[in-house]
Amino acid sequence: MVVNIKVRFFGIFQGLSGKKHFQVRMEEPATVRKLILKLSETFSYEFKRVLLDSNLNDPRPNSLILVGEKEVSALQGLETTLKDSEEVVLVPVAHGG
Repeated sequence: MVVNIKVRFFGIFQGLSGKKHFQVRMEEPATVRKLILKLSETFSYEFKRVLLDSNLNDPRPNSLILVGEKEVSALQGLETTLKDSEEVVLVPVAHGG
């Protein structure tokens, strides 16, 4: 079965994708990990570089990921299952010095 996931971008993710919202069709079981992989393949190399930590190949050091208004670390992390019509929000984490 196919699920439709609505992704909402903020900050640099919005700038690099050129979109505020993006609809993704995924085969079940859809997870946050699979969604992140699909997004990193869909958009530019720069988008992938900013989204994924290059040492860990993990988006969590660089972004807050919300599913149904909850941060994924409060759920099942990257293995959180996504349901049809669910919204995932990507918010960049600013690093300064």
